[in-house]
Amino acid sequence: MLMAAVRAATEADLARLPALEAASDTLLTGMPGISSGALLRLPPPAAAGELAAALQILVAGDPVAGFARIEEAGGFAHLEQLSVHPAAAGAGLGRALLNAALHWARERGYPGMTLCTFSEVPFNAPFYRSAGFVVVEPEGALASLRRHEAELGLDDVGPRVAMRVLFGSGLPPSDDSKHSLGNT
Repeated sequence: MLMAAVRAATEADLARLPALEAASDTLLTGMPGISSGALLRLPPPAAAGELAAALQILVAGDPVAGFARIEEAGGFAHLEQLSVHPAAAGAGLGRALLNAALHWARERGYPGMTLCTFSEVPFNAPFYRSAGFVVVEPEGALASLRRHEAELGLDDVGPRVAMRVLFGSGLPPSDDSKHSLGNT
């Protein structure tokens, strides 16, 4: 299968990402650990302006079918969002975006990456575990992020966990030929 190139988002891409995130959220319906009516309790997608202020946004596909939003938390790169359009789900786009995000963070000298996710959804915590992430007790900035998620009502949607991977602990090897990452 030909994998879509992962690249830094352009301004034109950013305008399309809120709708992509909303479509991606529909994949949670009926998933293990997700309460009924969950879509009604999810926070609205980030606006294009908020996305433009992110540390990094990586996108894949033309038109864009998935994106990864990277921030920083407690000295670690933090995967704030990974969304794939339902029409592209299961084709490896999420894995390509995750690998590109890990590569981006490693190249910038971060000691690892953190994230917060639903613990029981197969394409959430189990997916990240397969990439070397482990569940951690959040401290400092990561604990603040988890508290903010709870305030937004995400814990009412389903059980969530904080996860971390430390670079040099079994990450997939870098392969610069698979993604073209520019700085934003």
